[in-house]
Amino acid sequence: MSKTLEQLRAEQARDKALLEQYQHRLERLESRAKYLSKAERTARTHRLITRGAAVESIVPEIKNMAEVPFYSLMEQILSLPDVQNIIHSALSKEDG
Repeated sequence: MSKTLEQLRAEQARDKALLEQYQHRLERLESRAKYLSKAERTARTHRLITRGAAVESIVPEIKNMAEVPFYSLMEQILSLPDVQNIIHSALSKEDG
């Protein structure tokens, strides 16, 4: 039993409408993923800025340090055993 031209056109119209619905749904999902990704980047940027500002407020002398000496200083400080213990203690308190 073959379909009539009218039936085929109706089927084509339904399929076209369904395709448009799925394309719109895909666009919404892609937009949502982009929004969430941007929100994560924004939150990370905010966190980095506020923590950097906190370090500068505690040690104002570092404001004029270049990046390489600053990173070197931070690596030296953060590798000290006493500092490591303080960090682990703070993290334990946060988890518990």
